[in-house]
Order: sequence, then C-alpha cells, then structure tokens
Amino acid sequence: MPGLLRGVARTAVVAGTATAVSNRVSRRQQGRWAAQQPHAYEAPAPQPASYAEPAAAPAAAPPVPDMTDKIEQLKQLGDLKAQGVLTEAEFQEQKRRVLEA
Repeated sequence: MPGLLRGVARTAVVAGTATAVSNRVSRRQQGRWAAQQPHAYEAPAPQPASYAEPAAAPAAAPPVPDMTDKIEQLKQLGDLKAQGVLTEAEFQEQKRRVLEA
C-alpha cells in the first residue's frame, strides 16, 4: 500500500508541476503576442477609394525560446529528484522532454 501511495503522490506532483509550467508558458506567450500586436483589434481608418490595395503585413517571426523557462523547469525536476519523488530514469526522461521543447 505505501508503494501505491508513493506512486500516486509522485504522479500528482509531476502532473501539478507540468500544469503549472504549461500555464506559465501560455501566459508568457500571450503577453508577448499582445506586445507584438498592440493594435490588432482596432478598426482600421477608412481610406479613400483611390488608394491602391494595402500591402500584405509581414509574417510574424516565430517566438524565440526563452532559456530561463527551461532552466526553471530543470531546477524543479532536480528538486523533485533530490526529494526522492522522481527516479533517475524518470528524471532523465523529463529532462529530455524539457530540452527538446
């Protein structure tokens, strides 16, 4: 029974950490996108019919991965491993996922 509880607790901690990290990343991305396009929802000013068609807007550059997020995730994983919540194999797998993202 203690092994089962430990497994459930480990799963809850890992899932909670993953959810918190995912939510934080989503909020940061939304903030960056809002900063890149501050006037995206304003109505364009009316133009006289004699103007030519407007030029296409340049494509937005893909967001640059922020290494501080990855470093923070790796620190959290290291803490979980040090507390004995993650095994070495689980730690290596989660670390690989963070570094590939």
